[in-house]
Amino acid sequence: METFESLVRSEFAPQNTYLNTASNGLLPARTVTALHEAARLRVEGRSLDPLFDDVEAARAAFARLAGVPAGRVAAGASVAAHTGVIAASLPAGAEVLTAEDDFTSVLNPFHVRGDLKVRAVPLERIAESVRPGTALVAVSAAQSADGRVADLPALREAAREHGARTYIDFSQAAGWLPMDASAYDFTAVTCYKWLLGPHGAAFLVVPEDFAGLTPVLAGWVAGEVPMDSCYGPVTELAHSARRFDLTPALFTYAGLRRSLELIEELGVDAVHAHDVALADRFRTGLGALGHEAVPAPGSAIVSVPGLAHRAEELARADVQVSGRAGNLRASFHLYNTAADVDRILDVLSG
Repeated sequence: METFESLVRSEFAPQNTYLNTASNGLLPARTVTALHEAARLRVEGRSLDPLFDDVEAARAAFARLAGVPAGRVAAGASVAAHTGVIAASLPAGAEVLTAEDDFTSVLNPFHVRGDLKVRAVPLERIAESVRPGTALVAVSAAQSADGRVADLPALREAAREHGARTYIDFSQAAGWLPMDASAYDFTAVTCYKWLLGPHGAAFLVVPEDFAGLTPVLAGWVAGEVPMDSCYGPVTELAHSARRFDLTPALFTYAGLRRSLELIEELGVDAVHAHDVALADRFRTGLGALGHEAVPAPGSAIVSVPGLAHRAEELARADVQVSGRAGNLRASFHLYNTAADVDRILDVLSG
């Protein structure tokens, strides 16, 4: 019987101590095989139709992870594009509540509108800052810079009380943090981090009634019958969230399908327990060295103020982390072990 450990070891063989999933997740072996097979179709001049099947399989797999019907999931390429569709739907003068210094893709499309009222508050105060007249609350489930996790239940209740819609970016959470996209109006995720996919795929979850979104980026794939929508205006948009699809990067989705299969096989609850235990081990070790991480209980991302300059030294020791906002950021995922934690602590103690 295959265990969590044996399944992970059969898929990953990092050549260093890789603690940078918050930037890019490692590709599973099955995903690499699928990428090669997809490329071979073009090399050999065969039909690419099977790759469109991969898009739908990936959509369905993500929907299961997100706890929503596949008909609520749009497939795209970036969180920024999905945010742009939401921003375009808001009336002039609408207030958008955001967290200070959240990731740019969650924020900037609202700012470039120029006619929206974008208000930023500290992450810890975002729920209490929802007020009458707030049209939308947009925030990352886990902060990219330091791993702090938003109090999403409190945010959801505050938004409901004041009639505001919610938009949650799960890019730094989906894959290790259990998610229920049905609890929010809109959710988005890019898939090359904790979901272990290649670059170039992202998903947007919308309500059944689309909540007034206009498919301003719609092309032929957004038609109810895509192959009948290749010329002239699309006369019948898809009846599902597929009306918000962008033309897919086919190779990417061929690989992503296999990555999502692996996450499902392992189970997000098991991945969550594994990742957070390693992050907690690192926090404890940092304390023993006299360093204090940014408080982020329950997060798989650990950020240490004042140590960003150590990232290059760690890289020379084959420990891959990142420097963000002046902090040293280490992020732990399913392919990491206690030995990885001990290795980074050993280098930092030197």
